[in-house]
Amino acid sequence: MDPSTFETISPSRYITFTFPHRHLLRVAVLDSPSSTSTSTSAVIAAVWVPQGRESDWIFSTYSGHLQLLLSPSTTPPQPPPLSRLIIVGNSPLYPRPTSYNSTVFPSPPKSIHQELAPLLLALTPKSYFGENGEIPEIPFLIFEDGVVKSSILEICEGPCVGEMLIENVELETVGAVNKGFMRRLRYKRMPNLVQTQMKIIPKNELVFEELDNVEFGLDNRVLAHSYLSPMVAGVSVVSSFLEGRMCDGFRPRALCLGVGGGALLGFLSIQLNFEVVGVEEDEVVLKVAKKYFGLESNELIRLCVGDGIKYVKKLANNIDEESKFDVVMVDLDSSDATMGVCAPPLEFVKKSVLKAARMILHEHGVLIINVIPSSESFYESLVSEFQVVFEELYEIDVGNGENFVLIATKSNVENALGTYKNTLLDKLKSVVSPSYIDSIRKITKTVGPKF
Repeated sequence: MDPSTFETISPSRYITFTFPHRHLLRVAVLDSPSSTSTSTSAVIAAVWVPQGRESDWIFSTYSGHLQLLLSPSTTPPQPPPLSRLIIVGNSPLYPRPTSYNSTVFPSPPKSIHQELAPLLLALTPKSYFGENGEIPEIPFLIFEDGVVKSSILEICEGPCVGEMLIENVELETVGAVNKGFMRRLRYKRMPNLVQTQMKIIPKNELVFEELDNVEFGLDNRVLAHSYLSPMVAGVSVVSSFLEGRMCDGFRPRALCLGVGGGALLGFLSIQLNFEVVGVEEDEVVLKVAKKYFGLESNELIRLCVGDGIKYVKKLANNIDEESKFDVVMVDLDSSDATMGVCAPPLEFVKKSVLKAARMILHEHGVLIINVIPSSESFYESLVSEFQVVFEELYEIDVGNGENFVLIATKSNVENALGTYKNTLLDKLKSVVSPSYIDSIRKITKTVGPKF
């Protein structure tokens, strides 16, 4: 390999090779899609692959490496974006992800940074060196996702989302006696994004070091994903109207675009007694949801296979008043890894789609959407588009530095005074943290309605 290859930044260039060390190392060098070859302010960093996780898709695939490069969590607070990320780790022993136990692997030697310094310098672009030939120091980033152990239950493939895995994981707990256990669904195309996670409880006393030997039961009484509780809290914005409909004998109807493991659908049905329709593009994902996450299709939960956006547009063309929804919840992420972790997909933000979503809502209905903005400008543009189509717009900052929940209403609800005792609001406050309901903020309208 020509050493001069790495002297310049080349957008989206991705090179992997092995390098002899104490063990055979696998090295990947990835340049940012947004970097320019003439950049004089390149930002370079390296990350060491946790021992035992070399075959995890996060560390063994291009999409995983791209997520690491684009993820804010791999860099210090408010840093400039990375121009090049160098991923270094032991060469994987297995071609697919395997179960993992951090307790059997030693921490990387403290001298690893010093030992690999010559290699990292050789992979550093010329522009990173000082004008007087100063030798730069390449920071070594630490990957942390809190996973102590993992047990792979199944790896399968769907026609739309591609390869996916289901795993039980033990998470680090700080200052707590009880260990945290989750069941997770992840896709190979976006391996650092947990699609679904649900709390699990050991059925027997833990006497085994390996999770492979432990039997778990699902706990669907709580929403484990940080943004799902705020999404449910968003229902409170129209709770007085829903209360009125319930008192008139109607059961609230919710449409969920994006099912994953079905945690949100099950929660709405079991905890709030909603009738729920779930739309998922991949039939294999629905099979996984039923097999591993306890999702059931019954009189209160109806499951459909199809593209969520097309489903909404088709429904809007032919829907009667009785078939309309009180709540539409959108949990769709972009499948384009080059955008990093981003939600919703750009296709959903089109005015035609938002208008269709508005049309399938009851007069006092609400659309609630999980947002992971790829940039501040993306979020501002999203807000503007929603304000054009919907009457009022509210926001919840999930508080994890990543997710926001937008709550868009079809009619004016800010000053609505319910005639009924709001038992639904009381119920909401009992099943999700009241702090999310209290933190709902109205976004001042900057653009008037255009239809």
